[in-house]
Formats: sequence, C-alpha cells, structure tokens
Amino acid sequence: MGSPAPEDMKGRFARLISVITYAPLLSIPIFLIINYFSTEESAFLSISLISIVFAAILPLSIVFLWVSLRKESDKDIPKREDRSYPLIFVILSYLIGTLVLIAFQAPLITIGLMFCYFSNTLVIFLINLHWKISIHSMGVAGPAVAMIFSFGYLGAISGLFIPLVMWSRVHLKKHTVSQVIAGALLGLILTTIQLYLLL
Repeated sequence: MGSPAPEDMKGRFARLISVITYAPLLSIPIFLIINYFSTEESAFLSISLISIVFAAILPLSIVFLWVSLRKESDKDIPKREDRSYPLIFVILSYLIGTLVLIAFQAPLITIGLMFCYFSNTLVIFLINLHWKISIHSMGVAGPAVAMIFSFGYLGAISGLFIPLVMWSRVHLKKHTVSQVIAGALLGLILTTIQLYLLL
C-alpha cells in the first residue's frame, strides 16, 4: 500500500487544524490556562467549569443539535443562511456565561474574554446576515489577543495558529481569502479594543 498523495496529506492536515481550532473547542484550553494563572486555587475549578460550560459545552451542544435536526453532514454549517439561528443561541450562552462569571467574581481577564466571545459573535451574526465571514479565523484571533494580554510575548505563540487556520479554511474551500482575512482582522481588532477598555 503506497503512501498518501501530497494533496491528501494537505487535506488531512487542513481538516485537523480546522477541528482543533473550532472556537468552542479552542476555548477549553484557553480558559483553563488563563484561569490557572489568574484565579486562586480554591476558585480555579468553579470558574473553569463555568467558563467551559458556557463557552464550549453549550455552544457545541447547540450546533450539534441544529445539525442533527436539519440532518446535515457538515458541522461547519456551510450555508450562510443556516447560521443565524444557532448563532443567536450561542450568543445567549456567552452572554449568560459573562453574567455568571461576574456573579462568581471571576478574574477580569476571564470575564473580559467571555464578554468578547459574546460581542464578537454578535458582530459575526450581524455580518452573516449579508456576508459569510470566517468564524474560525475570528475564533482563533480573539483568544490569541487574550493570551497576549495575560502572558505578553509568551502568549503571542498562540497567534501562530492564525495563519494556519486561515490557510486550512481556504484549502478546504470553506471560505474565500477575503473572508478569512476579515475574520482574523476583526477578531484581533475588536478583542484588543474591548480587553484594553475592560482591563
């Protein structure tokens, strides 16, 4: 049995990058890392659980439920028109998560990041009404900014995923070049402004 063709290898790598940088999944290690270094030991588990429930578990459940109800095979929900309803519920999850984190007196960076998930996704929803923007690109750019705010130059390492994600989405023909660039730029700019004002 021969080795996979170069294009097959590229496709597999692109799909791997696309899966591991799916915004709700990526939020899990991001929140865990930020919370580990910013919360007291006694509060780490509770704050992290709240973060993961509202930033990952509920959004993932909403998307999977929507896909299964519509009997779609592509969990990226490729049609722009089909994204509005799941986005509304995901936005609500982020908003409630922000309020719960405030109630539990979570660190400002954790509250700020959850708020950015809410506000950035709201912007995506509004843009998506007219144009399909890359949620993947914005979903990796925003957390990268939060990592930089938390860890400085060391946190910038997470930004290395941004060009990889942009390439993967274009290679998989999920987005155009302009859509991934717009997503990344909006994620970087909006998150930087919001975290700067909040922190």
